[in-house]
Amino acid sequence: MLINFFRTIIIYIFVLVVMRLMGKREIGQLQPFELAISIMIADLASIPMSETGIPISNGLVPILGLLIMHLIISIINMKSMKARKILCGKPSILIYRGKIDEKALKKERFTINELEERLRGNNVVNLGDVEYAILETSGQVTVIQKPEKRNTIPEDFNITPDYEGIPYDLVIDGKIMDENLKEIGKNYNWLKKQVEKFNMKPEEALVVTYDGKGQIFCQKKEN
Repeated sequence: MLINFFRTIIIYIFVLVVMRLMGKREIGQLQPFELAISIMIADLASIPMSETGIPISNGLVPILGLLIMHLIISIINMKSMKARKILCGKPSILIYRGKIDEKALKKERFTINELEERLRGNNVVNLGDVEYAILETSGQVTVIQKPEKRNTIPEDFNITPDYEGIPYDLVIDGKIMDENLKEIGKNYNWLKKQVEKFNMKPEEALVVTYDGKGQIFCQKKEN
């Protein structure tokens, strides 16, 4: 029983490292070859975890082989357009200039109900509001609404918003983020003065953030 426990931990850590090396895609954004490798890794990992009579290397070595194969295919995918079309396919336009392409739906084995479901997932409830709907190679549907149906943006009113930048976490759960402080050109003493305005010390904060406009958000940890 204890052997199974430690074998499971070792395999889990190994698979976790392999999946991290494969990249940061979400499951719904995996290309077909990436999904196939992920499924095979799961299958290979399960065998040595449940069968103590099988050497653990019988699971680790094939998984390592799949990682190498994945890296090779990824390089080919980046270098060759032809290989990319073969490995990943190409996007399909399901709705073109407001009209549903029935041939594209049949080719991709998409029903009208599935199309409507994907549109609702993009916060579009009316088919008549859609100018283009594109089925991406990852299986996700990108929706472009008709100009009159899109949400307005500042540019529509000739407004140029001020630059906001990105917010930096300066304190997380009482821990000082020294690298982020250096990134914004500040130090601990500055942080302490800012946080004291909220009647607390940096170490007592649940979170402290600093945005591009110089505004600080601070919340104290509960006792």
